[in-house]
Amino acid sequence: MEGIIFMGLQASGKSTFYKQRFFNSHVRISMDLLRTRNRERLFLQLCLKTSAKLVIDNTNPRKEDRAGYIAQLKERRYQVVAYFFQTSVQDALARNSAREGRDKVKDIALYDVRKKLEPPSFEEGFDQIYSVRIQDDDFIVEEWRKPTADV
Repeated sequence: MEGIIFMGLQASGKSTFYKQRFFNSHVRISMDLLRTRNRERLFLQLCLKTSAKLVIDNTNPRKEDRAGYIAQLKERRYQVVAYFFQTSVQDALARNSAREGRDKVKDIALYDVRKKLEPPSFEEGFDQIYSVRIQDDDFIVEEWRKPTADV
């Protein structure tokens, strides 16, 4: 079983990446869709009970934001995978300006998440970590390596 946690600024490509890479294999858990933490909690519990492969598609900027998800996934013996979306505020603002309706967020929200954004670490409990960036309208995914001890 695999539980994936996305993290990154709004308009960094998280939802598009999900649709391209995981739509046919993983359930998407997103505050954009569920709108309340209670609905998110209930939906996550259902996914865990049914051993569904899942993607948590939120900004998840701080370690403390991710800790609860990681603990629940580990408790159910999931492989926990991080995808860290690296984009500049300027690029995110440009993509956000092209959005309409509920998809568009206020600029201040992007700056707020940027201030809080902490890169993932293996110490948090991730089994794998990937870095994702957009280049020429394509996603570039690179695996992070666990630091090796000096011999």
